[in-house]
Order: sequence, then C-alpha cells, then structure tokens
Amino acid sequence: MTDYLKNYMNDINLKLIECDSLSELETVLSEHKDKIVFMQHERIVHFLVTMMFAVVLSIFICAFIFSEKFALLLLITIIIILLVFYIKHYYFLENTVQNMYKVYDIILEKKKFFEDKENKI
Repeated sequence: MTDYLKNYMNDINLKLIECDSLSELETVLSEHKDKIVFMQHERIVHFLVTMMFAVVLSIFICAFIFSEKFALLLLITIIIILLVFYIKHYYFLENTVQNMYKVYDIILEKKKFFEDKENKI
C-alpha cells in the first residue's frame, strides 16, 4: 500500500503539472476524489485495527499483572512489535491523505484559473 500511494502521489502531481485544459483537469479531479475516498476508507480500517491491537495489548498487560505468568510476556512483546508497525503505517496513511487534501485544493485552484481564463475568452 505504501508503494501504491507513493506512486499515485507522484503520478497525480505529474498529471497536474502536465494538465493544460479544463477537461483534463476535470478528469484528474474526478480520479483524485475517488482515490481520496478509497484512502479515507483504508485509513479508517487501519485506525480500527491499530486500536484493536492497543486494547488487546492492554488486556494482556492486565492479565500479566494479575496472573504473573511470564509466558504472557512473549505475547505482550509480539503485540507491541505489531502495534509499532501498525502505528507507523497509520502515520503514513494519515499524512498521505492530508497531502491528498492539499493536492485537491491545488486542483480546485487550477480549475478556477482555467474557468476564469475560458470566461475571459
């Protein structure tokens, strides 16, 4: 998913630079809006999974405190490692989606520029 998003952001920025008509920009805008919706869904799913791992970690820590079974430390360690990677990926998704919002604003500005330009002609 990380490579997919990085490639998409590079592609959309190139399309935005190369776009020289309102119709092309409308296509780019439509595609970008769809991708934002997909990535928002992906972000929500990863947030929920991350929170689930945090809750499970809390449960295992409480179980360890009350039972003092050292076998639970292995499970706690595994969950902490997984949680770190989920947080890292969620952080990437969150920042990328926010960057997608900024690109969306740039597209709208460029669209307004093209519309003003066509209205003057």
